[in-house]
Amino acid sequence: MKQTTLAKAVSGVGIGLHKGEPIQIRLEPLEANSGILFYRSDIGLLVQALPQNVVNTQMATVIGNASGYISTIEHLLSAVYAYGIDNIRVVLDGAEVPVMDGSSASFCMMLDEAGKRKLDATKDVLIIKKEVEVADGKKFARVTPSLKPTYNFMIEFAHPSIGKQEYHFEFSKKNFIEEIARARTFGFMKDVQMLRARGLGLGGSLDNAVVLDETKILNPEGLRFTNEFVRHKILDAIGDLSLLGAPFLGDYTSFAGSHNLNHELTKAILRDPSNYEIRTLSVERAQEFEKVYA
Repeated sequence: MKQTTLAKAVSGVGIGLHKGEPIQIRLEPLEANSGILFYRSDIGLLVQALPQNVVNTQMATVIGNASGYISTIEHLLSAVYAYGIDNIRVVLDGAEVPVMDGSSASFCMMLDEAGKRKLDATKDVLIIKKEVEVADGKKFARVTPSLKPTYNFMIEFAHPSIGKQEYHFEFSKKNFIEEIARARTFGFMKDVQMLRARGLGLGGSLDNAVVLDETKILNPEGLRFTNEFVRHKILDAIGDLSLLGAPFLGDYTSFAGSHNLNHELTKAILRDPSNYEIRTLSVERAQEFEKVYA
């Protein structure tokens, strides 16, 4: 199984969810063993998408250092991971990845346009060897060993349009495009003033989020899936766990998980070498695993 990158560079533009500013984004190919790099052209900041570079998980996953930060990376990373892209440079002229329509669908279209190219270097896989769990009260995120990657998510909101939702997702690129990529981020009107007072959510609108008041969904077109909320949680989890730095083989399960719990989980996995093994799969297993990205 070989590492991959983009066949060509592609560009786009969109609004930043939290600052509300227009941002240009360019996805560029990289050589083998480069990983996923984010570059802010406005301040010359280069940051690799790895757990040690996460500086904030409030409302989004944010990477950076003392020189600056790049926010809301999870929707793009979710698509990059689902497409099996190992090496890519994401160039931005601002502090956020544009929110597009609040899902990963636009990034999937960009990746389709860019195409994928195999590189002359072996792709390693991070294999979960034992159960690892992090918790915050009743909320938790957990990984366990598995022969196939799956994501299992449960949420519960005291809102008539959400309530209890649970979704089991068998990971593959095809399933991601059909079941997960179009699920949008969501929020509540009651939280808007609080967020904007803190300088967040300034670019949020009915065009890029599912918005709810006390009793109903405000988007006139309604939902894309009856359980769009829990599907988006899986979308976020795929992006957040991609910061492990390699495709991971295991089952992910969460109740009421968050960007912060996902970040704590990646740190907990990597903290103890007995939790995982990074290695090249056998030819037979590699052929089977590679099918999920077909």
